[in-house]
Amino acid sequence: MGIFDKLKKTASDDDQKQPAVSEINVEKKVVKEETTKAVAVKKSVDGKQIKPVYGILVRALITEKSTDLSQFNKYVFLVASSANKITIAKAIESRYGVKPESVNIIRNEGKATRYGKTMGKTKDTKKAIISLPKGKTIKINEDL
Repeated sequence: MGIFDKLKKTASDDDQKQPAVSEINVEKKVVKEETTKAVAVKKSVDGKQIKPVYGILVRALITEKSTDLSQFNKYVFLVASSANKITIAKAIESRYGVKPESVNIIRNEGKATRYGKTMGKTKDTKKAIISLPKGKTIKINEDL
């Protein structure tokens, strides 16, 4: 009968091996609260609290056309494909401290290319043309 005694489970054995369900939930909630606090760091620009937006602005495009647009107070940025006008405006405001007047978006589809025998495609891109109010500028050359 010694074998059967080992297979029997008692209530006291279960309590010692597994923690209560409520204790597990409490631990998970604490971890989630700590991670959200780290993400919700805010910085101030001109006394305003602005939440930073990451991954929206990929890089500034510096070409002849974009430098010609700078005389009209317009700047061109390569942005994430999932970005919209509102998120781009917030990213510009949080990064440079200037609220844009308007944001225009250009979506370019990738071209079909050939790599040996296989056909391929270059990446799709999205550009944003940012119009700033008169008297406001952005120093793009410092970011590169």
